[in-house]
Amino acid sequence: MWSQSEKLKFTIPPDYDKCFGCGQANPVGLKLRFQNDNGVAKASFTPGPEYQGWEGILHGGVMCAALDEALGYAAYFRGIKAVTGKLEVHFRKPVPVRSNLTLTAWITRETKRFLVAKAKAAFEDGSVAADATAILFVVP
Repeated sequence: MWSQSEKLKFTIPPDYDKCFGCGQANPVGLKLRFQNDNGVAKASFTPGPEYQGWEGILHGGVMCAALDEALGYAAYFRGIKAVTGKLEVHFRKPVPVRSNLTLTAWITRETKRFLVAKAKAAFEDGSVAADATAILFVVP
């Protein structure tokens, strides 16, 4: 689909450290750090009480943001700059704040115009807290 030179033609802007999902300089951000595990984006996520909805439970919107960030990194690790066009999240279990989660995301379909990707947030025991499917639009 994409040549290696096409995949690597974009760079991350210098102010990306302010990104809500992965920016390390954003004081209210999630500060996620993703690694490329053979094309799968992976990160640890331990949400604090500042991200709760109901007392002691992670806010669903924050979970959506974390999964969305993982999906974006799945594209990034392929060398593709993409934005979310559609995000469908299924919440499987409530997430107590301070839970240790692993976020994973991967691409299931790639075309010149869009990607289809999946992501999940899992507890340490492997049970799934939430999963997502997304359509990502490729940024030319």
